[in-house]
Amino acid sequence: MNAFSGFGPAIATGGRPYGAVSMAVASSRVQLVTLRQHALTMARWRVLWIVLAFAFIALTALLRIGYLGMSDRSLRAASLEEALLPARGEITDRNGMPMARAFPAYALWFNPTAMGEDGAPLVRDPKDVAARLKAIFPDIDEARIAAQFAAGKQGYIRRRVLPEEANRVQEIGELALEMPLENDRHYPQGSMAAHVLGYVAADGKGRVGMEQVLDAQLADPATRGTPIPLSIDARVQGALEDELRRGMKLVAAQGAAGIVLDVDTGEVLALASLPEFDPNKIDARGQELMFNRVTNQVYELGSTFKPLSIAAAIDAGVVRDFGKRYDATPVKVGRFAIKDLHPKGTSLNVVETLIYSSNTVTARIADELGPERMRRYMIDMGMNERPYIELPAKGFPIWPGEKWPRLRNMTVSYGHGIAVTPLHLASAYAAMVNGGIWRPATLRKLEPGEAPQGRRVFKASTSSRMRQLMRAIAVFGTGKNADAHGYRVGGKTGSAEKPGGSAGYRKTALVSTFAAAFPMDRPRFVVVTMLDEPRGTVASSFQRTAGWTAAPIVGRLVPRIGPLLGVRPDETRDVDISDIRPLIKEAGA
Repeated sequence: MNAFSGFGPAIATGGRPYGAVSMAVASSRVQLVTLRQHALTMARWRVLWIVLAFAFIALTALLRIGYLGMSDRSLRAASLEEALLPARGEITDRNGMPMARAFPAYALWFNPTAMGEDGAPLVRDPKDVAARLKAIFPDIDEARIAAQFAAGKQGYIRRRVLPEEANRVQEIGELALEMPLENDRHYPQGSMAAHVLGYVAADGKGRVGMEQVLDAQLADPATRGTPIPLSIDARVQGALEDELRRGMKLVAAQGAAGIVLDVDTGEVLALASLPEFDPNKIDARGQELMFNRVTNQVYELGSTFKPLSIAAAIDAGVVRDFGKRYDATPVKVGRFAIKDLHPKGTSLNVVETLIYSSNTVTARIADELGPERMRRYMIDMGMNERPYIELPAKGFPIWPGEKWPRLRNMTVSYGHGIAVTPLHLASAYAAMVNGGIWRPATLRKLEPGEAPQGRRVFKASTSSRMRQLMRAIAVFGTGKNADAHGYRVGGKTGSAEKPGGSAGYRKTALVSTFAAAFPMDRPRFVVVTMLDEPRGTVASSFQRTAGWTAAPIVGRLVPRIGPLLGVRPDETRDVDISDIRPLIKEAGA
């Protein structure tokens, strides 16, 4: 036995029994393992929470980026769509030809607040700079521009500057001459249909014509991307203006007016008032010419009222026998006497009354009709109110009032004592020849079947008779110069003295009008032409009356516009006037 063997167990266990030590060691190991597992579990949870937090942050960031990206794309799309829209909607004619459109263009603006380093205005020599601008823009007023520079008055020098012109302005070297890029309103057809279109002022608002009427629609982003068609046919409009301008010059008239109207729908195919203005360049002269003679000025339109009065008498049953002879001698009412300008005998029938334009017989027939019935027919034709059309400038007629005395009824029958616009007359003639239905005139292009129902003024049988009588006037009467071969034109002249002077009328100042329709076997269009104060010239055989001045305009116009409107010349067709021809004394001569 080892000497120290008796002390072995005691030394190895610190004085405790060996089994107890083993159990303590095992317990410590279990606790240590438990602590490690707990710490590992906690570490795993921390890592998991950190990963989840990072994942949440990453997801939030991705969602935000996606949202911003989609918003940016939609903003870009909206901005692109907005950028592609015109600054103001386009106006076209009925066939889609542009009449008014917007496009970016340079303007020339004088800015007097631009100062040099020494505080002096940059335009040091106003006359020299104005002269140099005149060399670039020959149509500007050099003196006015120089005065504007000298006075330091800011404002536009020119609203439309081409790029090559802008380069030449830059070469002048004046910083006060600024050229901002603006949205400009351009009228590709120049002054054509100026009174229909109007213009856009410097404030961006429409003025005068359809630019004013359609202002909200043309400026609205929701609608300005779609062109707005008018009822106007640019080809017909150009022909009307051309022939009116020619007629004006031939007889040295101070103004002219004309309209082409669809008799079945009321659509205005052309409307012109001369002299015209240029909507691309509004100046003082242009402002003076904006008055619309077709819709705003009222005139006593003279003998063009005679067919309307005869139609009323036929419709009311006052005139039944076209062969009946009426007294054609002067009519005396109190101290007044109604006479014929060119008497054709002591008696005339209804056909001769219109062919020879008799005041006396028309007055006697109106007297039989009576003022109440005559007034009712005139009201039904809209003669007592402003013309029906979209344009803002619409003249109010000079209307005789509620009670018509006998003399007033007679004078109204041949177009005196009542003043209306040429548009009133055109709408009334459309009702007289289209079967008897009056419809309001419109500048909107109508779709098939969209025409208003209108109101009946004359019986269809009355309208049929008036087509015969209107054709007879153009063949045998005062409208011969309007008879375009093959187009079966019918119409009536009217020559009225203008009011004024000591006697109530100016003997030397006439308003000469011709109101027509074609083709009379199936009327489709009414044409009214008017000349303000024509003079007798070589071209008119020194005559001032409508048969020599206004009627020839229709005679030249109808062959130009007929084929454009689907009416071709046909010598084999015409209105049958065989039953009234024997009633014309000079028809067989």
